Amino acid sequence: MFLLFPFAFLYGLAIRLRHFLYDRGWLTSRSYPFPTLCVGNLAVGGTGKTPMVEYLVRLVGESQVAILSRGYRRKTKGFVLADDASSARSLGDEPFQYHRKFPRATVAVCESRQEGISQLLKTPSFKVILLDDAFQHRKVKAGMNLLLTSYQKLYTQDFLLPMGRLRDICARAARAQVILVTKCPPLSKEEKDKIINLLHPTPLQSVFFTCIAYSQMVYGEGEPMSLAQFISTPFTLITGIANPTPLVDFLHEKGAQFSHLAYSDHHHFSDKELKKLSQYPKLLTTEKDYVRLANALPQLYYLPIETQFLDKEEKEKFDALVLNFCS
Repeated sequence: MFLLFPFAFLYGLAIRLRHFLYDRGWLTSRSYPFPTLCVGNLAVGGTGKTPMVEYLVRLVGESQVAILSRGYRRKTKGFVLADDASSARSLGDEPFQYHRKFPRATVAVCESRQEGISQLLKTPSFKVILLDDAFQHRKVKAGMNLLLTSYQKLYTQDFLLPMGRLRDICARAARAQVILVTKCPPLSKEEKDKIINLLHPTPLQSVFFTCIAYSQMVYGEGEPMSLAQFISTPFTLITGIANPTPLVDFLHEKGAQFSHLAYSDHHHFSDKELKKLSQYPKLLTTEKDYVRLANALPQLYYLPIETQFLDKEEKEKFDALVLNFCS
């Protein structure tokens, strides 16, 4: 731990210097006369950004949305617009998942969000741009920032890399208009108030609480199958995501009997690994992993997830906030 401290100190110093330069206007962020909505976090992953982006697409309307991502670990460079020839290799896991699930939405990837927005605005056939995982991208000033933090690890109770999982300082949270506490269990009002006090929101920030809802069906190359039928016999779970614990816990609660093969986030499977996995008779994975593995493993199924709000009133307030911004 002591060996990590100098690296954490230098990393934090660099982040704070960058933050200071942007705050003083010595480095500039670009804003746009067009609705841009950013979904992001302060941690390195596992807060539920992907299901939140999908929630927003359904809320605003598939044909009304352009999703712009970096395209993490894709095999291409620069601006790429999704089309019929796209794959997880050309777009990255999450963007390809969006493209498969929402064919009428515009999906693009670009390392530079400024360049990506400029390219998208050349032929705007949408009314809002969703910036996926762009909270750290200071060169773009989004019109609305949604900051996600996991119930299991609030950003105010975490540390900067490499001692913790934060990739940005907590002071950056003040830039968000909305804070979403994700992956929550059922919470009382008193428990919510305690979490809000821990987050220290500004008077202008709204805090909402969401959970992950798992589908009652699993999907693969063949016919969909009920989750109850699938887990009635033992299987192997494959995950290549930042935090598989909620999924593992959910399956255990359902009484499922399975072995778990856990890989790193966005793991690219080698031919040797795929050959080994092909020997398992029955496989379950996440939707994000499925887009990388489906063609190689015909016995593979995935379990979809969705974001849900804990309270109907919170959902209605959040929906109105987003729709008013996009109108």
